Amino acid sequence: MSGNKKQRTNLQRSTNVVYQAHHVSRSKRGQVVGTKGGFRGCTVWLTGLSGAGKTTVGFALEEYLVSHGIPCYSLDGDNIRHGLNKNLGFTAEDREENVRRIAEVAKLFADAGLVCITSFISPFTKDRAEARSIHERAGLPFFEVFVNAPLEVCESRDVKGLYKKARAGEIKGFTGIDSDYERPDAPELVLKTGQITVNECIQQLVDLLKEQSIVPTGVVEEVSELFVPENMLDLAKADASILPAITINKLELQWVQVLSEGWASPLKGFMREREYLQVLHFNNLLDGGAINMSIPIVLPVSTETKEQLDGSAAVALEFQGVRVAILRNPEFFPHRKEERCARQWGTTCPKHPYIKMVLESGDWLVGGDLEVLERIRWGDGLDQYRLTPKELKQRFKEMKADAIFAFQLRNPVHNGHALLMKDTQRQLEDRGYRRPVLLLHPLGGWTKDDDVPLPWRMRQHAAVLEEGVLDPASTIVAIFPSPMMYAGPTEVQWHCRARMVAGANFYIVGRDPAGMPHPESGQDLYEPTHGGKVLSMAPGLTSVEIIPFRVAAYNKTKKAMDFYDKERHAEFDFISGTRMRKLARSGDSPPDGFMAPKAWKVLIEYYGSLQKDQ
Repeated sequence: MSGNKKQRTNLQRSTNVVYQAHHVSRSKRGQVVGTKGGFRGCTVWLTGLSGAGKTTVGFALEEYLVSHGIPCYSLDGDNIRHGLNKNLGFTAEDREENVRRIAEVAKLFADAGLVCITSFISPFTKDRAEARSIHERAGLPFFEVFVNAPLEVCESRDVKGLYKKARAGEIKGFTGIDSDYERPDAPELVLKTGQITVNECIQQLVDLLKEQSIVPTGVVEEVSELFVPENMLDLAKADASILPAITINKLELQWVQVLSEGWASPLKGFMREREYLQVLHFNNLLDGGAINMSIPIVLPVSTETKEQLDGSAAVALEFQGVRVAILRNPEFFPHRKEERCARQWGTTCPKHPYIKMVLESGDWLVGGDLEVLERIRWGDGLDQYRLTPKELKQRFKEMKADAIFAFQLRNPVHNGHALLMKDTQRQLEDRGYRRPVLLLHPLGGWTKDDDVPLPWRMRQHAAVLEEGVLDPASTIVAIFPSPMMYAGPTEVQWHCRARMVAGANFYIVGRDPAGMPHPESGQDLYEPTHGGKVLSMAPGLTSVEIIPFRVAAYNKTKKAMDFYDKERHAEFDFISGTRMRKLARSGDSPPDGFMAPKAWKVLIEYYGSLQKDQ
């Protein structure tokens, strides 16, 4: 310690230095730093006792902001003392200098346009006041956040064993034991980490930064539900009853459900021409910042309907004689079908099942603001699984999930899928997540005729959970209401972003996602690995991490599904979907360990029912 003091005593303050102004303004720097545009430089100063959770909260906030395109860096007390401040001890003078240096460094990060998060005990009021003053003199926002956990809670955590040593007298001047901590008088935020979760802390911090215009509102994946408020429902129903109507089919009602529940947020209804062109040409919505939206969500109408309704201020949408929604300020524009198909699917083959429906649909598209009168219900015994994004977020919160990994599927689950999901959970736990939750999210909208229907798939998934192949306690099974378009890498971006809106921060991408054989050649319509590659590069998906697909096959030696190793190729048997369907149709069993027996029995029943129908 004496060496440190001597070193500082010998330092002389320079007098012949002049501050040089930057040629680049903060506004200009803000245009190129990060992906959200605008200067966001500030410092979030986390202060509190050792063990209060400053580092945990600081790194979690850093991860959240960076994943949402906000440039950020976290300065941690221990890390800084390994480098910049390694010549400082813990005397009052050294602590003062420690905080001063950190404040100056944080100011530079903030001036560069980053959100700088500092995690330091910083026990003395005057030192924190000086840190604030350093920022205020530079015209930079400074937010003091008191990470408030009682001493007994901090001591019970004692991850580093420091409290134990301080109680034993091995460490002198330890804050909270034999050195005071001066609580902040008026911090911008107090986080009671002994009472709330890390995720709740992050939400409070993000709310603070949104209030201060550091985090733009559009950055956070807000869920825009399009339901009519209950106090306006009677009026809206009366309005709908007298409006001219467009009759919609089941496929179009599924898109109404997708829009109304907020899966396509921030869309306010079926796309208008400006939104349609942005999505068709850029796979993004561009107004208000780039937002990944790779598929057009549009409502085709006939020329006759367009001529009847053009100029209307509002129209009703009617399904099977029931008015389900109002489309306000409708905008009609040409439905250039060949161009749409070429861009969305990369083919115009009329035998492609969804393209066929597009080509047979109306020659005009109508967009507008959607007001949905009531939640879409199908009455098929599965509505309890159709959880909205807001409901899923609430379920994750109730389960105290600190990571949500989503798996999209339109096929039965075999043990290779389960292997991939369990391996993902293991990876997340190895990274320090304590409660990762799996969102098993089968697609529940329209699918082509030879796919296994949703009710049978749900029975099969239930059997997988019942047999313990997946852990029911850490799994949510819910239905994703979107129709399937079989548009390969373009569509898989939609699948991923919709789950991101629902709160998922990890997404498992499989082989040939959203693909199918070419209707004429029988070859893969899309290269099987391109879905995963495109997803890992897609703009606007920064708040979700892509878990790449690992090839799983049946290991004949282990009699179980296993990750494929080309060095042991002879041990593996690749059981194709065609072979699986052939076994199920004949009532035969697959090799032991390929699929849970009860789940396989469901498939045998399904294919048996087809033969009876025929």
